[in-house]
Amino acid sequence: MLLMRTTRSNQLYQIPQKLTLFINVAFKSSGQSNSSLETRSEIDRVTRIINDHPFPDNPLHSTLIQHVPKHLLSNTFVENVLGRLFAAHSNGLKAFEFFKFSLQHSEFCPSSDAFEKTLHILTRMRYFDKAWELIEEIQQTRPSLLTLKSMSIMLSRIAKFQSYEDTLEAFKRMEKNIFSGRQFGVDEFNVLLRAFCTQRQMKEAQSVFHKMHNRFSPNTKTMNILLLGFKESGDVSAVELFYHEMIRRGFKPNLVTYNIRIDVYCKKGCLGDGLRLLEEMEKANIPPTLETITTLIHGAGVARNISRAWELFDEISARNLQADIGVYNALISSLIRSRDVHSALMLMDEMEEKGIGHDSMTYHTIFLGVMRSNGIEGVSELCHKMIKRNFVPKTRTIVMLMKWFCQNQRLDLSLGLWGYLIDRGYCPHSHALDLLVTGLCSHGRVKEGVECAKQTLERGRPISEGIFRMLERYLVEAGESEMLWKLDQMIKKLQKVLPPSRRYAVGLAHTNLVTT
Repeated sequence: MLLMRTTRSNQLYQIPQKLTLFINVAFKSSGQSNSSLETRSEIDRVTRIINDHPFPDNPLHSTLIQHVPKHLLSNTFVENVLGRLFAAHSNGLKAFEFFKFSLQHSEFCPSSDAFEKTLHILTRMRYFDKAWELIEEIQQTRPSLLTLKSMSIMLSRIAKFQSYEDTLEAFKRMEKNIFSGRQFGVDEFNVLLRAFCTQRQMKEAQSVFHKMHNRFSPNTKTMNILLLGFKESGDVSAVELFYHEMIRRGFKPNLVTYNIRIDVYCKKGCLGDGLRLLEEMEKANIPPTLETITTLIHGAGVARNISRAWELFDEISARNLQADIGVYNALISSLIRSRDVHSALMLMDEMEEKGIGHDSMTYHTIFLGVMRSNGIEGVSELCHKMIKRNFVPKTRTIVMLMKWFCQNQRLDLSLGLWGYLIDRGYCPHSHALDLLVTGLCSHGRVKEGVECAKQTLERGRPISEGIFRMLERYLVEAGESEMLWKLDQMIKKLQKVLPPSRRYAVGLAHTNLVTT
């Protein structure tokens, strides 16, 4: 075994030799110019500085002044750093501070994308007061950055985390105070409807539609948004009923309408109905897009009709379309469902050879297949390859891998993955931490579990109440009162700046521990 040092100078984790070597080479790339490598290196460096910054102990602003020279603050640079902070699950207030830091330089003119990313990060962590503060500041200083997308981000998160009434009140506030010089019409109405539909809150969406459709004349996009909402709820009958309601109201179905209907049938394994709709749309002179074919390939996989999936894939070039990463992912998913992992891995290699590359969906699907067929060694090998390619998957894949490693009692691989993510400037999601700490504690490695929890807290992310109570129990039994006290103090300090949540640890009820 080799030892790899994480960002905590005093914390060492044992990591498999292959994984250590791959981490060391993960940042190397031979196919990029020196300038692009330098820019990427600077983005990685600044992201790690922000994510690793002790929060809320020290102000971030002085650190940014010291480490981020003015010439770096281009739109591309700021957008990429914010994108990395979003993917890394960084604390929203840190992203907010970085964005405000960039605004203070007169040479920098922020883009709507940078503003929207900051807003997204804040609302994801339920910092709604700070989100409104940001929107109001932008309304006063740079109103051109306010877009339908920023409105959609805010309303969707309020619909998810707050009440129906709160969402309507936010819409009114935007109309009267934020977008005050703008005449609200059907586009804004559609944004409000989408906020409820994306959260599968169809009763609320229908209520809004019936309440406001006389004021905002609906268009085909309005009806497609509602149709999409029913589709996301997984109710084929509701989709078809509303489709006929749409036709009855005089709306003509378009490409989006057909794609939604095809998707709902394919997800239910009704490939025949999806293909029937394909013929119907072609007769209506609505040519299918790559998205349509991708949906049908996925549907063929759900129906376990792998030969039809290959046929649809082979037809792509005949339709003057070009296969992209989504098409390959759909075919890989179909192969995995048919337990043909070997062919799926060959397709993955083909994607790399053709320069298409891989995304998080590619890895997630392949990992699922390898888990079923190749066992722990196959998963470990694929994980090594992923790290060698310097790829960081999305949260659900990280959580899945952490769970798999812990269930197979490979805590070395769990810690290796954790160390890789921390080293890349990511703060793994609390679900991943829960799995890792549970695995460590169940094997008597409580101090390592505490260190992982402290790494999360130091980066401004809360830990769950359940995990804290588990650590508390083990530390009390071990007589580690000082370690428990320090953990409690970190939680209480962070609690002062976090939005309230019953999921977060609140620390000890009585801090009467004796520390030495």
